[in-house]
Amino acid sequence: VQLQASGGGLVQAGGSLSLSCAASGFTLDYYAIAWFRQAPGKEREGVSCIRSSDGTTYYADSVKGRFTISRDNAKNTVYLQMNSLKPEDTVVYYCATDPNEAAVVGGIPEVIGFWGQGTLVTVSS
Repeated sequence: VQLQASGGGLVQAGGSLSLSCAASGFTLDYYAIAWFRQAPGKEREGVSCIRSSDGTTYYADSVKGRFTISRDNAKNTVYLQMNSLKPEDTVVYYCATDPNEAAVVGGIPEVIGFWGQGTLVTVSS
């Protein structure tokens, strides 16, 4: 089971980036996928999640209305479209999954077993 996150980079405030999380070794259709982010010295924070069963999406209040999570099961990939980026969005973003969907949907990183390697997003002011 492997997750490969990509798409981070440098963007000006107000700009957009699209992150991708490509899965290999398993079929992503059957798993909820979450995006987390973590700033240095801080707890890993849940950003967004998409369920496997019905595609229901969840967002942290800090990104609601600006970020959109989606999945392309044919490509075994989940995306995070980030618009209206702010300097405070500057952190490393991780995608994650686990057979325990409650942990993924609940944004509980301590019990989530599979993580991508992280991709850095830098938003300049």
